[in-house]
Amino acid sequence: MDPILIGKAITTPDALADNRGHVVLQPRLGNRHGLIAGATGTGKSVTLMVIAEGFSRIGVPVFMADVKGDIAGLAVPGAMNDKLQERIDRIGIDGYTNEGCPTVFWDLFGQLGHPVRTTVSEMGPTLLARILELNDTQSGVLDIVFRLADDRGLLLLDLEDLRALLNLIAEERKEVSTAYGLVSAPSIGAIQRALLRLEGEGAGLFFGEPALDLADLMRTTTDGRGIVNLLAADKLILKPRLYSSFLLWLLSELFEQLPEVGDLDKPKLVFVFDEAHLLFDDAPPALRQRVEQVVRIIRSKGVGVYFCSQFPDDVPDEMLGQLGNRVQHALRAYTPRDQKAVRTAAETFVANPALDVVETISRLGTGEALVSTLQDKGIPMPVEHTLICPPRCRMGAITEAERARVRAGSPVGAKYDTPVDRESAAEMLAAKAQAAAEQAKAPPARSRADDDAEEGGFGQAVKDAVFGTKRRQGMVETMAKQTARTIGSRIGQQIVRGLLGSLLGGKR
Repeated sequence: MDPILIGKAITTPDALADNRGHVVLQPRLGNRHGLIAGATGTGKSVTLMVIAEGFSRIGVPVFMADVKGDIAGLAVPGAMNDKLQERIDRIGIDGYTNEGCPTVFWDLFGQLGHPVRTTVSEMGPTLLARILELNDTQSGVLDIVFRLADDRGLLLLDLEDLRALLNLIAEERKEVSTAYGLVSAPSIGAIQRALLRLEGEGAGLFFGEPALDLADLMRTTTDGRGIVNLLAADKLILKPRLYSSFLLWLLSELFEQLPEVGDLDKPKLVFVFDEAHLLFDDAPPALRQRVEQVVRIIRSKGVGVYFCSQFPDDVPDEMLGQLGNRVQHALRAYTPRDQKAVRTAAETFVANPALDVVETISRLGTGEALVSTLQDKGIPMPVEHTLICPPRCRMGAITEAERARVRAGSPVGAKYDTPVDRESAAEMLAAKAQAAAEQAKAPPARSRADDDAEEGGFGQAVKDAVFGTKRRQGMVETMAKQTARTIGSRIGQQIVRGLLGSLLGGKR
């Protein structure tokens, strides 16, 4: 399989003059991850386009975020001009033609692409707590919410479901605290307020169904080209925790769902994480450990992860050592932070005797970079000062009409553009509450004893009206007995029996 052309080595004039020294990325080593770093305006976006195009041409799907809106140019062909032709000639690119990539647009807010959704259950308490910016105590309460939902068979699909569970726990706080651990009213209130803020930012659209099917990110066209999936992130990047947590969730889902495949002749998917520093800013140790684990193991599942950031030390050292394919654009050593970043970049490259890395990083021009990729047997090549290839697509944003045209031809639009609201925790708890309310309003269930009592009550009332109450009947009976004893004759007894029979309804 043909390698992906990154650019032309210009460490020595001879390498450029005779069209030798192409710097390439080997497809079979594309799953060994990579790093694209450099200051703003030095050409990182163009390099991302070149890499994405290269993978797409060999049939590898790509997922990447479009933070500034310029990566969307991948969807439409570029335009030839004299400057572009000059670079093509200098690098010696064979068969260059202007063309776009097969592209699918996605957007968490559903405005610039197909809506991206997941369920609250799939997101999980750890990442959700990070999005909501909860402290440790509040995160513990969120863990209890998820555990209670599992134990009671309640589906957590959207934020309404989560809110319904929080209300339930507030009502049953003593019982829940006894069974699962202490739950305080202030913690529940803090989570509810955080949910309100999240919904106010429009993130409520992210939770629901139909949830994203990972297979739809790994599509190819009928002619074998990999589809480039672009996530509109110009607004999302303003909510850095939501942005980073979403991408980390997606990476974790790939890790958990994809089977082990070992080393392939090309990756199954290339995942580009732009503004990578947002992933690690304020991340708790457990989360960083999770990211490291995913990056370390996901290679064997055929996924290549490429981080893009301004400084190479934005990526922790334990992960930086796993990034075998590296492109370093210019860094300006104006501050101590910049100087440290330059030293870090220089130390992570395989040395080239013909190149002073520290000096070169500071004087790289736009469209130039220091590049080192893995070659045969996974050995990194010595770093090369490289002139980066121009992409074949447009280097810039696209119009609304062009975006609409691409969306209209999307193979997944019918699947995701219409939301689905099936019965879940909110509906189930509401139905239960309604049933309890109706039962409280209804008259109590009637038993046979109640019916007999009612029937007896009506007959007794008639007898009481006619003959008097039982107490009065007893008084009459006592007087009759005294009369019988006084008379003491058979005639008296007959009179008494006749009187009692008349009063008590007996036979005469």
